Amino acid sequence: MLPKHPCRWLLILSLLIPLMSACIAADTPESQTSAPLDASTAVVSDDGKMLWFDALALGIDGQGWKEVAHPYDRFPAEAKGIVRDAVWSLSENSAGMSVRFITDSPMVSARWSLRTGMLDMHHMPSTGVSGVDLYAKDPSGQWRWVGAGRPEAQHHSEATLVSSAPKGLHEYQLYLPLYNGIEKLEIGIEAGAELHQGPAYTESHTKPVLFWGTSILQGGCASRPGMAYPSIIGRRLQRPVVNLGFSGNGRMDPEIVELIAKLDVAAYVIDCGPNMTAAMIAERTEPLVRGLREAQPTTPVVLVENIKYQRGWFVESTRNSYVEKNIELRAAYDRLRAEGVEELYYIPCDDLLGNDAEATVDGVHATDLGFMRMADEIGPVVAEVLE
Repeated sequence: MLPKHPCRWLLILSLLIPLMSACIAADTPESQTSAPLDASTAVVSDDGKMLWFDALALGIDGQGWKEVAHPYDRFPAEAKGIVRDAVWSLSENSAGMSVRFITDSPMVSARWSLRTGMLDMHHMPSTGVSGVDLYAKDPSGQWRWVGAGRPEAQHHSEATLVSSAPKGLHEYQLYLPLYNGIEKLEIGIEAGAELHQGPAYTESHTKPVLFWGTSILQGGCASRPGMAYPSIIGRRLQRPVVNLGFSGNGRMDPEIVELIAKLDVAAYVIDCGPNMTAAMIAERTEPLVRGLREAQPTTPVVLVENIKYQRGWFVESTRNSYVEKNIELRAAYDRLRAEGVEELYYIPCDDLLGNDAEATVDGVHATDLGFMRMADEIGPVVAEVLE
């Protein structure tokens, strides 16, 4: 069904803030820390002032599967040869993945090597394609940006993300490249400081929200990794997310339905329209929902309409291209609801990018403004269905 009312983050926050405020005092970084990583496992800098820890020792957020061929893959090893080659190649991008940690180091650095030499694209900066992006929790428990690392080369980039951090332990989340893959990642702290794994999510927030879609969902064309809309929503909901955006290849593939149907997730958000034709949407939407529902009878499924292509207000053929697809998606949704499929939700395209044609780089791929607007529309619906 459609959301009962057009909720926005103000409504969600009004419900969550009292609960969060009650928990913050008990859930300070000091109260959440596990034992620090053993300094003997770190690489010491030549001058002895920095310790470099392999990020894998901290754990990776945003992976739906652990049985992977490469530690930073988004699909399990078994998917190779099952999903289309183009999808498998894109699954080697680290979109949506992050590393959470706690440290008292005044300086936090990162150094990383990439899986390809494509540092940027003609319409997307290297900071989003191949960079890293650091957030820290403020005293109220909200995530706020503190630093970004610019890629320098495929095989070695290094950046100081924070210097002169306030004294004490702080919780951080480092987002990984959107359109490149990580070969190796290290977190650097000052010698003598402690580095801890990030705290466990609260019991009610351990299951991730899985997002499946296109280049837009993957993060094209965010200026930095933390601005992809699934990541924005994850920070706001204080919940892990799995980003299965595949540039040009979000097509409701049946073999991917089988893979994701096996996962124990909090909700599925399906945003594949821009990579599909109206005929494909008519053919694949209902089998997709039935496949998920058969395996996961009560897990919410959220269908997102194709965005309004930004020159559609002016060019009729552009407008028709997304209107026709959304007619088919809505018809499939209505048929499924008439059959009695429950926990099925629908988000219209009306306000996904706003109505001023100012939220993309090319009429299709979102800027940071566009992603904030998408998060503002999709996030409250996800929050409501999870409640």
